[in-house]
Amino acid sequence: MDTKANATHVTPAPDNTANAGAARPLRLVVIVASNREGRFGPVVANWFAGHTATREDFDTRVVDLADVDLPTALSHDPAPAVRAELAKVRPALAEADAFVVITPEYNHSFPASLKALIDWHFTEWQAKPLAFVSYGGISGGLRAVEQLRQVYAEMHTVTLRDTVSFAGVHGSFTEDGTLKDPEIPDAAATGLLDRLAWWGEALREAKAVRPYTV
Repeated sequence: MDTKANATHVTPAPDNTANAGAARPLRLVVIVASNREGRFGPVVANWFAGHTATREDFDTRVVDLADVDLPTALSHDPAPAVRAELAKVRPALAEADAFVVITPEYNHSFPASLKALIDWHFTEWQAKPLAFVSYGGISGGLRAVEQLRQVYAEMHTVTLRDTVSFAGVHGSFTEDGTLKDPEIPDAAATGLLDRLAWWGEALREAKAVRPYTV
């Protein structure tokens, strides 16, 4: 198994950090998609948090789906227990200017917990940029990402070309969660956040002039 962390090559995006004071920081919601027992997601999420923590152009909030129990049976009139679970995540999604989804690949696809989160919401996703950080075995979770692009297109979400992916993820980090070979993934994470900031600002400004409607 290939244990080297892989990341797509990114074209340098404009540096938005210099203009961070011109407007409020973008509200970035980072979604940890896996709720599986023994999941590796928190390790990847903690690494990514090290990058978002240095950014003045983002105000970051983490939504961990291990802390949310959304049923797959959708309803226009959910039970009180379901409304309580939705209340844990809906305000954050609604207020977000941009998203990053951290997802594994399970059986060539993405977790059911993420699909439930997507399906329980609609307007919260619209006209906002979304980027992917994926992980897995040989494929690095990229098959899950390609499927998610189709799903999010239906939500009117703008998914970024730039991604970060970890192939052989268990061999890419030390036991304490440190990335063994950080140069390529760190550069990819910086490029991803630069690009996300550009799209976040562009779409926020556009919606201020002309609200997005479906």
